[in-house]
Amino acid sequence: MRFIPLIVARPEVQMAIDEAIMRARIEGKVPDTVRLYAFSPSSVTIGRFQSVRHDVDLDVAGKLGIPVVRRITGGGSVFHDEFGEITYSVVVGEDYHPALRNVEESYRYLAGPLVDALKELGLDAGFSGLNDIVANGKKISGSAQTRRKGVILQHGTFMYATRVDVLAKVLRVSKAKLSDKGVSSIWERVTTLEREGIKLNRWETYELLRDKFFAAFELEEGQLTDYELELAEKLIEERYGNPEWNEMR
Repeated sequence: MRFIPLIVARPEVQMAIDEAIMRARIEGKVPDTVRLYAFSPSSVTIGRFQSVRHDVDLDVAGKLGIPVVRRITGGGSVFHDEFGEITYSVVVGEDYHPALRNVEESYRYLAGPLVDALKELGLDAGFSGLNDIVANGKKISGSAQTRRKGVILQHGTFMYATRVDVLAKVLRVSKAKLSDKGVSSIWERVTTLEREGIKLNRWETYELLRDKFFAAFELEEGQLTDYELELAEKLIEERYGNPEWNEMR
């Protein structure tokens, strides 16, 4: 299994790389792959079937210089704070482990290293619902997934110092959704390492997550191939850098 070291880039680049890895893996050109990355500038990604205008305050996002890009995975809108969030991504064949044949088990198997990291920091951490991870009862990570031709792409957040005030401004979270979670505001629903009293910088968080993924999977450090990089450039032009794709709903 290949590990790609930290890449810091714009959202259209990150989403294009994830899809390029998945396509290359489907074609048998690259091995199963794990990577950790960060967005710069701070960005919003929205799920494949989400309405951008319903889920994101585009006026606020524009004023704050926050680009919005549509993922190929499901799930809702996500704020990726360049100052406080790292994203993980796993592209793996469904035959890698028996747990991957079941959707709920696969989420927990692939995001397990994040829970391991939180527990090492002394937090009461575990899974909640289908694809969330909680620390001391509040959401600190969410994941999204897609499956194609026997290959899974799963990626998700790890909020170490995300500015929850900015998150609350740029994402439209309905009162009904909060009520379903038994809370009245985003502040009651979401947390970060910093809010739980643990201050780590980006590099410290990256190293912690890297260690946990290496402990969970048989990883060897590698790099993106020329094929993946060329495919990513094509996907930026066709999809992730194209307003028609990002604003289709």
